[in-house]
Formats: sequence, C-alpha cells, structure tokens
Amino acid sequence: MTEVESNLTLISATKSFDGWIKRYQHYSNTLKCNMIFAIYLPPQAETNPVPLLWWLSGLTCTDENFMQKSGAQQVAAKLGIAIICPDTSPRGVDIPGADDSYDFGSGAGFYVNATQEPWATHYQMFDYVAKELPELVFANFPLNGKESISGHSMGGHGALVLALRQPGRYASVSAFAPIVSPSTVPWGQKALSGYLGDDQQAWAEYDACALVKKGESKQPFFIDQGTADNFLTEQLRPELLEQICYQRQHPLVLRHQEGYDHSYFFIATFIDDHLRYHAQHLS
Repeated sequence: MTEVESNLTLISATKSFDGWIKRYQHYSNTLKCNMIFAIYLPPQAETNPVPLLWWLSGLTCTDENFMQKSGAQQVAAKLGIAIICPDTSPRGVDIPGADDSYDFGSGAGFYVNATQEPWATHYQMFDYVAKELPELVFANFPLNGKESISGHSMGGHGALVLALRQPGRYASVSAFAPIVSPSTVPWGQKALSGYLGDDQQAWAEYDACALVKKGESKQPFFIDQGTADNFLTEQLRPELLEQICYQRQHPLVLRHQEGYDHSYFFIATFIDDHLRYHAQHLS
C-alpha cells in the first residue's frame, strides 16, 4: 500500500441509485490538518473507470450539503459520473477568530492560498483542491482521468478560478450563482484582504472577471443565476462577468432563472441540466 493509499479512512458508506456515497477522512499535508471529503461513485464504477465532476460548495457548507440536498445522484448514476465534494475550509486548526463570522475562517476558505498569518499555515485551499486532493482520489478510486468542475456561490467562484488558472485541465465548468468579482464585493473583499493582505494584484489571481480580462483561457462557462437571489445585486453581480466576457469574446451561457433564490432548492431544480452538460464534454 502506498503512502497516498494509506492516508485514507472511510467514515461512512450509503447506497444511492445503485452507486455509493462515501465519506473519507485523510491528513492533508497541504492544509496541515485532517480533512473530510465526500464522493459519489455511480454503479458503472464497479466495472470501469468513470469521469469525475468536482463540486465546490459555498459559505458555511461542508462536504455533506451537496450530497444530501442536491438530488444529483439519480442522474449521475444514469450518466456514469463520479462526484467529489471537498470541504470548504480547514477544520479544527484552532486559529483565533476562525469561528467569529460565517463569511471568513471556518467554512469560508474561498479556495485561495492564504499568504497572511495566522491563515497561511493552514488555508491553502487552492493547492488542496487543485493538487493534493486530486492526487489522493486518482490513486484510490476508479476514475478515468477526465475532470469537470462546478460549484455554488463561493464554490462557483472557486470553480471559475480553478478552471481559468489551469487552461485545458477541465473538460467543462459550470456554476450556480457564483461570486464572479470578489475584488469588488463585500464577501470577497473581506476574504481576500484577510487571506492575502492589501495586494490587489494577488486578489486578481482569484477574481474570475480579472482572469477573463487577462485572457489566458477561453474556457466556456455555463452559469445559472436566480432572479430572486437575496445576494444578487450586492455580492454576486453576474452582469460584471457578462460584460467582460462580451468584451473579450469569452464563451458564456448565463441563464437567469425567474423567481429562484440562493438555496439548494434552486440547485436541485437545475442540477440535472448541469450534469448532462458536463457529461457531453466528459464523454
């Protein structure tokens, strides 16, 4: 057994649509703490390697929210797609202030590599999701090497940024109500200043609008946004992404879903569309 393989402890296994939802704990050398992730393995994984969809969750979420609330397993089972849900931040690292607010610290890693103490020691979420966790799961599960990525809110921000900064890696990328310009909205400004300091150039490396403007990737985006989302005008501002994508001729499908809010009811309504979108690109 390799070092990668030995660093994995099964917490639970639940059968769903002839596949399995499994939760694992492992020690992360990147984050310097124990981490938990969830994986859905469709029934096809019993006999052949399958493609993978990364799902990045939003503020306050853990690895469990999507698996329990999205209803994604039925269509994922039909399409033969595995889904992996990382946690949204390190846990239990005893940093003063980590639990003082919902939008910074625990549950709010923002998928960045922090440079400011006390966060820099543990909050290296970009490298964890981009490097360490993929190495672990590809060594341990029947995956065929094809990857797509999606996410919600803060996780939608993470999905867009990970795809834009790694051109060609993901077969497709989608998002639900993503934070598209964290440099210009309160959630993002709080997180980026706290984790990265005042360097605006460092912020731009985690800002989808800034990365589209930079022009190093033409990764098409498929995005759903609810029109009744409480965070639409102050925190999400999809019109900023729409504008820069138009200016830079960056492929974008942005659907405005009438009457839908920011909740998992919204995600559950349209997740099948996203899974089928990814399946087309992963096949």
